[in-house]
Amino acid sequence: MARVVILGAGISGHTAALHLRRLLGKDHEVVVVSPNADWNWIPSNIWVGVGRMPPEAVTFPLAPVYRRQGITFHQARAVAIWPDEDGDSGPAVDIISTVPGRGGEQERLGYDYLINATGPKLNFAATPGLGPDGNSLSVCTPGHAQQAARALDGVIEKLRAGQHQTLVVGVGHGMCTCEGAAFEYTFNVEHELRTRGLRDLADVIYLSNEYELGDFGVGGMVFQQQGFLSSSQIWTESLFRERGVKAILRAHVERVEPGKIYYETLDGTRDTLAFDFAMLLPPFRGADLKAYDRAGAEITADLFAPSGFLKVDADYTPKAREQWRAEDWPQTYQSPRYANLFGIGIAFAPPHAISTQRTSPNGTVIAPAPPRTGMPSAVMGRQVAHSIADMIRHGATQPTHTASMAAMGAACIASAGTGIRTGTAAAMTMYPVVPDYTRFPVHGRSVKDTYGEIGLAAHWVKHLLHYVFIYKAKARPGWAFLPE
Repeated sequence: MARVVILGAGISGHTAALHLRRLLGKDHEVVVVSPNADWNWIPSNIWVGVGRMPPEAVTFPLAPVYRRQGITFHQARAVAIWPDEDGDSGPAVDIISTVPGRGGEQERLGYDYLINATGPKLNFAATPGLGPDGNSLSVCTPGHAQQAARALDGVIEKLRAGQHQTLVVGVGHGMCTCEGAAFEYTFNVEHELRTRGLRDLADVIYLSNEYELGDFGVGGMVFQQQGFLSSSQIWTESLFRERGVKAILRAHVERVEPGKIYYETLDGTRDTLAFDFAMLLPPFRGADLKAYDRAGAEITADLFAPSGFLKVDADYTPKAREQWRAEDWPQTYQSPRYANLFGIGIAFAPPHAISTQRTSPNGTVIAPAPPRTGMPSAVMGRQVAHSIADMIRHGATQPTHTASMAAMGAACIASAGTGIRTGTAAAMTMYPVVPDYTRFPVHGRSVKDTYGEIGLAAHWVKHLLHYVFIYKAKARPGWAFLPE
């Protein structure tokens, strides 16, 4: 019997677990370790953050789903990996229970295959004063989003009383990712103010590390519309003009004090921004897993990048921007040191950014980190599950399936305000996610397969996908036929 242990039950880890259980016979064990009792459809947290959905609408308990599927579930946090074979004591992972009333209990789980899908650590500490425990808000978790919604209600009450309010939404560090989520929340907040007739009393400001609007951490997109070339920058700028949202770009937040943001821009200028409401997303780092060899010597630096993300089959050789290649990106997500160790979703270390890296005269890097969420994460989970199943069932000595972001397309729908008749969203597709200038010399991506449009229909699709993907994540009948 083989045991596959998956660390993390987000989009990537949960997808891998469900597919492994489907692909492997009952003689093999699938184990999921997650510190959270609930699964969260994170893209809809923005709607929780404006009071349009309760937290219960974007979450469900994991234990019943795993029990029904025959997957062993540990509500616990992984803290250390022991990846070496050692006689009767094979590779293992140390976990610490997070079950209320049992928190702190430690256990060692042996494994035959290990998938690191822990997702990110929300690194609020990278910016002094950032985060719900500091002086700004977040929508990264349902609890954070609910807190943001309450704060937004307070702003709305002040606006109704005739008090001018400044709302700042964006990213809280020069190396943040998930600019798309900040974009979504900005326009959902703006939409709420407009539908309440309070928009004229508020300044809405988007604060981002992007070099241009529409970058979204993927270097922007060029696509064809009605026979003409357009770009994500052009139609994003048009939305900002239409909604009267101000943008501060190329910015690194240095610290957040009550009611004031201190930031530096790419030209080296330092400035401040007063606010009444600030939702700033944090930078990400790995889950701070440690690794040890059979003698107990720490080998964390051998397995993980300094960011805490697992090194996989990518080319991590330092290179200048003009030397970046699509081939630098991983294909199998297998650790180069241990054939039975994989890293997927946000948990794997990217070889470099997708957007151009830029540094201010003060030495501050201000550029989006590469996004690895949503559809790409789910595809990685599925493909790695297939590879491991082939290794267990058919004796494959190498991964049999690939999921390079440089050979993968992705679709994204970014909400710009919810409402069956008044909602809008930006629908985007791109192929490939990581630009490949060998195959597509001009723009790095296929123009005919890269698309963008803003409208009500896209909002209907995003609303539908909310229910479709929660249905799929609950492993309801036919779930495996639904696309990642």
